[in-house]
Amino acid sequence: MRRIAAALLVPLAAAVVLAGCGSSSSPPANPNTSVTATGGFGKAPAVKIPAAKAASNLVVKTEVQGSGQALAKNEAFLSNYVVYIWSGKTHKLALSTYSQTPQVLSGTLLPGLQTALQGKKMGSRVLAVLPPKYGYGSAGNTQVGVTGSDTLVFVVDMIKTYASSASASGAQLSSGGGTLPTVTATPGKAPTVKVPTSAPPSSLVVKTLIKGSGPPVSKGQYVVTQYVALNWRTRAVFDSSWSRGAPLGFQIDATPAQIIPGWDLGLVGVPVGSRVMLVVPPKDGYGSAGQSQAGIKGTDTLVFVVDVLDAVTGKSTP
Repeated sequence: MRRIAAALLVPLAAAVVLAGCGSSSSPPANPNTSVTATGGFGKAPAVKIPAAKAASNLVVKTEVQGSGQALAKNEAFLSNYVVYIWSGKTHKLALSTYSQTPQVLSGTLLPGLQTALQGKKMGSRVLAVLPPKYGYGSAGNTQVGVTGSDTLVFVVDMIKTYASSASASGAQLSSGGGTLPTVTATPGKAPTVKVPTSAPPSSLVVKTLIKGSGPPVSKGQYVVTQYVALNWRTRAVFDSSWSRGAPLGFQIDATPAQIIPGWDLGLVGVPVGSRVMLVVPPKDGYGSAGQSQAGIKGTDTLVFVVDVLDAVTGKSTP
């Protein structure tokens, strides 16, 4: 499985350049403090950035005050957000999730964004103006079109937190075993998976271990999971959200695909709160090319134990 967990550690995965909006007619004394975001929580904000060169100070404003759980350091959370790149006296929209699905942010965020969001309550809308030293630094980030002198403007709607120990919450049905791997686990901890010495199945296997009571996952939803991944051939773990300390979020059945086919096929219809075992043959994994970075050959069958924590359709509110 490819390392899609890293895609949103720094939330500028793609740069879609659009025209800026709302420029002021005369530069204020401190342009950063004049940046505003208006509109209701859960809806794309109207962001106004002055037609002036940004200052060097970090500015954080809570535009909507939430009443939910406060965000702890490095805690994963579901959010909608927009990002603007402010260059000289002009600006452009780099990314917006509001027209797609909310996304999970987790791990180490940009320094200024980490400062802006930590301790804020779910249900809040936070505006953060990040000069270079609070963003990508003097090196910038050429991959997303940010230079070393660019200031970043984030507006983030904070929806829901996910603990690093979040796991399946339904009723235990099976532990696998027999010709399939055996799974043992303690709630809140990564499951242990023992792969048998027999040959793996030749087709995709979806085995429900814990059945949740939530709605079933459907195509196009943004799904939040915990998982552990093993190679049947080596019987060793090659990837795990548990080891990173944060759940993984992705859109199921997306175009282009965000996950391997075995996940797209195996997770649709699974109730939220469930734990499923996916035994994925090469054709539903990485195909004949394999994935050399993870030590996966083109003939390797993969084993995933996936906890479905949440499934979100389009816009979401706390």
